[in-house]
Amino acid sequence: MSSPVYMTPACAQRLRAELKETLYTLRPEMVQTAAWAASNGDRSENADYHYAKRKLRQYDGRIRFLTKRLEAAVIVDPVAQQPVANGRVLFGCTVTVENVDGDEKVYSIVGVDEFDPARGRVSWTSPIGRALLGKSAGDSVTFKTPGGLSELEIVKVEYLSLDG
Repeated sequence: MSSPVYMTPACAQRLRAELKETLYTLRPEMVQTAAWAASNGDRSENADYHYAKRKLRQYDGRIRFLTKRLEAAVIVDPVAQQPVANGRVLFGCTVTVENVDGDEKVYSIVGVDEFDPARGRVSWTSPIGRALLGKSAGDSVTFKTPGGLSELEIVKVEYLSLDG
């Protein structure tokens, strides 16, 4: 059995929308393109036909991936985590941390399908995500980075809605 795929409601909604668009819009359009290209005669040297078939394989692969991902999804609403968190960092949490230089950063612990370092979203499976999980405000965490060990102090733990 594969491990659960944790994601926020916003991520699940985004994946469902992509699946719906691929399944009901993009793939049917490409089927029409393939049929048109096939009607142009010799398929062995028909670039349009080969392109359409390649695109269909890509769409089919993406549909399989998204379907399996959503079937394995454990959707966790960050706001609903707060009552059970007791101030600890759990999945979906937004954490304010301070490094040894006194610089503050804010990270949200999210699923592997929604990490976005530029927006401060880190995967719960990343080194920083694993280090923060289960800790509370005032705790210090140490984790490995490509540049060596990093140490952070947790300043604030919040459970906010993570849209988009």
